[in-house]
Amino acid sequence: MIDTAAIFGYDFGTREHAYVERDAILYALGVGLGADPCDRADLRFLDERALDVLPTYAVTLCSPGMWIREPALGVDFGKLVHFAQSAEFFAPLPPKATVLGEAKVISLTDRGEGRGAVLVLERTIRDGASDTLYCRLHQTLLLRGDGGFGGEPAARDEKFDPQSPPDATGTFAVSSRAALIYRLSGDWNPLHLDPDFAAKAGFTQPILQGLCSYAIAGVAVSRAMGRDPADVAKLACKFSGIVLPGDTLTFEIWNDAATGGSRFRALIGDRKVLDGGEISWK
Repeated sequence: MIDTAAIFGYDFGTREHAYVERDAILYALGVGLGADPCDRADLRFLDERALDVLPTYAVTLCSPGMWIREPALGVDFGKLVHFAQSAEFFAPLPPKATVLGEAKVISLTDRGEGRGAVLVLERTIRDGASDTLYCRLHQTLLLRGDGGFGGEPAARDEKFDPQSPPDATGTFAVSSRAALIYRLSGDWNPLHLDPDFAAKAGFTQPILQGLCSYAIAGVAVSRAMGRDPADVAKLACKFSGIVLPGDTLTFEIWNDAATGGSRFRALIGDRKVLDGGEISWK
């Protein structure tokens, strides 16, 4: 059984992460920019001479790694699912920097025996020299094998169920090499590389990283709405289906009058893969 005291008391320390232009460019290539090498809208994220950095690059920085696998925490790691991701972006990342990351578990709720638990990890990313806050992110993990521990009940999931046709749509073709390139930004899970490992997990081939789909949403939805991907101020979504390298995502987008941003979901054919999406811009 999970040890709630050990989870809430876990000491993540302060992590330091130095990156340079090459790293930010490699991230943008992993997301899929540069498919058309003459697309100037993409090249601004790929040209080290005058580089803009995708805001979502921040979610890869200062990662706490596989902390959740530590036996003392009691988590059934084999049944863990990255369920949702959200982040607020407060200032643009420079082309190169040394940043500091701090993490803490802010929520652990119980869905009940056989239904799992929900853990939310918060991280902040700050500049190591100026202390500028670049990003605050929340990573939501569904611990499918750890429900019924007697914790606070999980909040009921809000269903995103629009009743009108989308205000805009957009598509994004995922490169067949996307998972291989994106993993170079720090996700070394063999599920995204090794066909045999993927087969043992029940997949026909290595799958795309969820955070790659998340980044694609930031770019694709922004452009469908005539906005600049560099100006994303908030991005959130739930991961509701598997994306494979080579798939084409279709984004359905609705204006959100309450926030001035948009709500979205993404499908492959009629299969939903991202849901409950929220995005806003500076």
